[in-house]
Amino acid sequence: MRRSTLNVTVAVGFLAVAMGILVSRANPATAYESSVYAGPPTIVWAGFALALAIAVGTTLSCRGRQQGFGIALGATTVTAIVSLPVIRNYYFAGMGDALTHLGWTRDIINGGTAPHELFYPGLHAIATVLYFVGGVPIERGLQIGIVVLFVPFVVFVPLAVRGMAGNGLAVGLAAIVSWMVLPVNNIATFMGVHTNSNALFLVPAVVFAVVAYLRRRSTLERLPLGLSPFSALVYLTALALLLVHPQQMFNIVVLVGAISGVQYLARRRFDDHPMLEHPTTYAHTITLGGMFGLWALGNERFRSAATGLVSGLLMQDIGAGTEVDQRGGSLTEIGGSLAELFVKLFLDAAIIGLIVGLFVLAVWLGRTRLDGETKSLVNYVALALVPLGGLFAVYFVGTPTMAFRQVGFIYVLLTILAGIALAQFVGGLSGAITRPGANAVTALVLGACLVLGLMTVFASPLIYNPGQHVTPEMASGYESGLDHGAEDVPYAGMGYDPYRYDHGINGISGGGDRIGGASAATGSVNATVFSQGNYSGAYPTDEYYFTVTEWDRTKEIAVYDELNYRNAALEGLDTEPGANKVISNDEFEMYAVSSEP
Repeated sequence: MRRSTLNVTVAVGFLAVAMGILVSRANPATAYESSVYAGPPTIVWAGFALALAIAVGTTLSCRGRQQGFGIALGATTVTAIVSLPVIRNYYFAGMGDALTHLGWTRDIINGGTAPHELFYPGLHAIATVLYFVGGVPIERGLQIGIVVLFVPFVVFVPLAVRGMAGNGLAVGLAAIVSWMVLPVNNIATFMGVHTNSNALFLVPAVVFAVVAYLRRRSTLERLPLGLSPFSALVYLTALALLLVHPQQMFNIVVLVGAISGVQYLARRRFDDHPMLEHPTTYAHTITLGGMFGLWALGNERFRSAATGLVSGLLMQDIGAGTEVDQRGGSLTEIGGSLAELFVKLFLDAAIIGLIVGLFVLAVWLGRTRLDGETKSLVNYVALALVPLGGLFAVYFVGTPTMAFRQVGFIYVLLTILAGIALAQFVGGLSGAITRPGANAVTALVLGACLVLGLMTVFASPLIYNPGQHVTPEMASGYESGLDHGAEDVPYAGMGYDPYRYDHGINGISGGGDRIGGASAATGSVNATVFSQGNYSGAYPTDEYYFTVTEWDRTKEIAVYDELNYRNAALEGLDTEPGANKVISNDEFEMYAVSSEP
């Protein structure tokens, strides 16, 4: 393809993205949306699909500046998709931890909490700066912060691969795999206001800094006191990661520590090896470990999490197996299955994981064409997966949620290795057929994985988990209910415990448990008893406020097919003598339920 034709094609791709963004902005969300994907007009997705098709083709077939244009186009398109809640003017997105993060940010802005008092203030600090500098509402500032933290992922994954392999094809393939956003699994890592997940997208920046340091030679200039510029970059990126979430910083400590261990063994084992030319990471391991220890060990949240992990390891029936069995049973009752959910959530991750696994095996058997430098860097990361996998096993037994968060970090590294692995695969396939044919096959396979990956970046009914879109009506309904409810009367939610909304609306400083809260999810509301029409008997007290949002109805009635709550029971509240509707709008209802009419 001639350069002029290629430039026009890429320009069309950027115009398609721009059109998608403008049309999305012109059609904001006006009511609760159970799916980010169903909200925008169809033409938006047509524009994004065209842009991604051009990006994949250009990234695979071109090199140099033209390939850079293709990578930039794909990264822009995926970032636009991730930004859809912001573009379409969502009031807020997230009903669990996200509302608590909203409350912490509100406390920082109101002066009730200092940023350094939080265990992970990075995202909150971004929203706070946007609030004070740009007048951006807190809710919107947090959503913009998600996008700000996501961008380094699509930028530094291909840069890290470029540092490791220096191969244009590997760089392009790594970029395409990064667009699948494999670290998000919607079980414990999410695309939302969730600092542990947000921190994953900063990890490639730290890996890039480590690779740049390893490839540096001692003849290059140094900063004062003999500090390498790339060492400073490692410390700065790791510090940013620490402030967003320390758990992912701890994984970086394990990664760099594993590299140090491999270097130590290489120096004892070999007299001539590329690893011997690399500067050691011993000091980095100690420094990064010290940074994590100083920040984490004095924090109560860290001590509580560590205690919970130990308790989970020692107690019986605590672990991922029990949780999987419970979810599998629920899926069967609503017409789904674990196999179906696995395909939707993990098929592309499984394919990439298998390819990387076979590639690492081929490297160890000497069946690749990689040079010694690249093999050494690949081995650093591959061998680091051993202790990281050990951490996953510990989490799996002790705290299942933490195990799936660990999977998220592991898949950041697998995304990086996948670029080099796929480049070897395409090279071998080119020998069997032709280079254009190999590119076409690779584009088709990766394109299918890309579609599946982007379809599950956000929660939606497709994965039996409706999107957590908080509308202004939901927020104002809860605000009125919390402000005007009688004292000492608890609140019960059909979905999330109302205390989460109290966090988001009123903040947390000065006491984050001002209201008595309950929900079916915590076991403090008996959904079965409620569905039988025994409204007062569903809650341990004789009187309480029962809150229902449009999200609750969508989840329990439309998606869960009345698995927990029956629609007839909800409708019966309007005629029940002991239940009085005290607040109502299009998205929110609150009933005062009492055992006495």
